[in-house]
Amino acid sequence: MRTRPLGTTGPQVSALGLGCMGMSALYGGADRAESIATLHAALEAGVTLLDTGDFYGMGHNEMLIGEALRAAPAARREQALISVKFGALRSPEGNWLGYDGRPAAVKNFAAHSLQRLGVDHIDVYRLARLDPDVPIEETVGAIAELVEKGYVRHIGLSEVGAETIRRAAATAPVSDLQIEYSLISRGIEEEILPTTRELGIGITAYGVLSRGLISGHFTADRQLSPGDFRAMSPRFQGDNLRHNLGLVEALRKIAEQKGVSVAQIAIAWVLSRGEDIVPLVGARRRDRLTEALGALEVTLEPSDLAAIEEAVPAGAAAGDRYPAAQMAHLES
Repeated sequence: MRTRPLGTTGPQVSALGLGCMGMSALYGGADRAESIATLHAALEAGVTLLDTGDFYGMGHNEMLIGEALRAAPAARREQALISVKFGALRSPEGNWLGYDGRPAAVKNFAAHSLQRLGVDHIDVYRLARLDPDVPIEETVGAIAELVEKGYVRHIGLSEVGAETIRRAAATAPVSDLQIEYSLISRGIEEEILPTTRELGIGITAYGVLSRGLISGHFTADRQLSPGDFRAMSPRFQGDNLRHNLGLVEALRKIAEQKGVSVAQIAIAWVLSRGEDIVPLVGARRRDRLTEALGALEVTLEPSDLAAIEEAVPAGAAAGDRYPAAQMAHLES
């Protein structure tokens, strides 16, 4: 497994990370045994970066990861680096109630995550979305205190803009920014990515397959299960979905010419954007994990990249990344 640095101050991690959210929430039901088997397979393959959030399944995801780590061989357990997002407030019905970045809340959230994960430290800790009522300096300062006490190893950011990145980095060393980045979500390229590169901050890219939309496996007639967030996602609706699946078919032609899958070429494209970018793949099953790992063997030549750009140019997707209410929380 090749590795990449999480910025100039963060750890070396596997070139692909595993995003674990779908094993607990927002994509309908998941198989617990298969999820744990997938986590073990990822560790066996050399994946070291496991990404979660304390609000994924209201703590379920952290407990699932903790269970998988306890059952893994010691060597594999010790290689795991856990990235945790915190701060999202939810009701018992699952509604989103905002974000809490107050210093006291930061420490409270961390205490619960450490318990659920069954670890003595969190490798990367980050506020899931900016709390508009709390200066980022206060939130990052609270995480820095957790670093000083050994409960957290590195400070991360999530879905914030260039100015907030600068303010956070002036407060304490920041390892990476977690943000959506894919062939059809390229908003970071104009201002955010140049800023992180200037400051030596890495990128952990989620949504590299746009929640399965550009995986090559999603079809227009697919029936989504109850609780699947994609049923409300603008990119999966009506004419937007038909348009976006047309982009996938254009990408499929390029993938077939290279003898790889659509998912592999989409992940390989993100990998090609720089050694400071670590894609997170949201595999919930071992077969999908195996497919994603195959992207590490895909080399994109300049002619391939030109063909991909022609097939799926920047801004080609129809529909926003999230419904309007959730878009409002994205400072990025």
